[in-house]
Amino acid sequence: MKKIIVAIDGYSACGKSSTAKAVASFLSYAYIDTGAMYRAVTLYFLDNYIDLTNPKSISTGLSNIEIDFHRNPKNNQNETFLNGLNVEKNIRDMRVSGKVSEVSTVREVRIAMVAQQQKMGKHKGIVMDGRDIGTVVFPQAELKIFMNADFDVRAERRQKELLKKGELIELDKIKENLAKRDHIDTTREESPLTKAKGGIEIDTTHLTFDEQVEQIIHLAQNEMIKT
Repeated sequence: MKKIIVAIDGYSACGKSSTAKAVASFLSYAYIDTGAMYRAVTLYFLDNYIDLTNPKSISTGLSNIEIDFHRNPKNNQNETFLNGLNVEKNIRDMRVSGKVSEVSTVREVRIAMVAQQQKMGKHKGIVMDGRDIGTVVFPQAELKIFMNADFDVRAERRQKELLKKGELIELDKIKENLAKRDHIDTTREESPLTKAKGGIEIDTTHLTFDEQVEQIIHLAQNEMIKT
């Protein structure tokens, strides 16, 4: 069977990343977390006081950013490296979460990240998740998935996810953050979040993790047979 591109888009806290990782592992495909890439850029911008209203500052900042993914042999998971440093934990905190959607609206940032992502998928055999994978990065992807879930369920999932990492955040604050991100993601001028043409929507509200992974694997295998 020929290799394909699996593009997974959707709202925050729908289980995109964890699902994409599991699908990639089953298919023996590379997994690319585009959300982590934008989070890494956001972390750099915050730490280096990059002014989002200053194009020159943004351009200079982007020219100094190098993002890589390396597999951690201890947990067999890809981890994000920013300019040679492991920032996997840093990019997941609320400081970055509260700013990443705003940084992602910047045209120069999206152009730079999309170029990197398309290069990563040149030889196919990848599972990539984000906000505009099926619409902008790989509109030609053989399988395009759009994940969604009930808002309250998403907030509770995000709270549990943060709690596992030792962060106790009030549910109301998480809901506020998700609502803000949803609004920015769906209304921005550059690559707004929307289901791609030909995409398949999966509502994960009442699905177990294994069920949503199995659905996408089944769809991917069917596409691999067709190709």
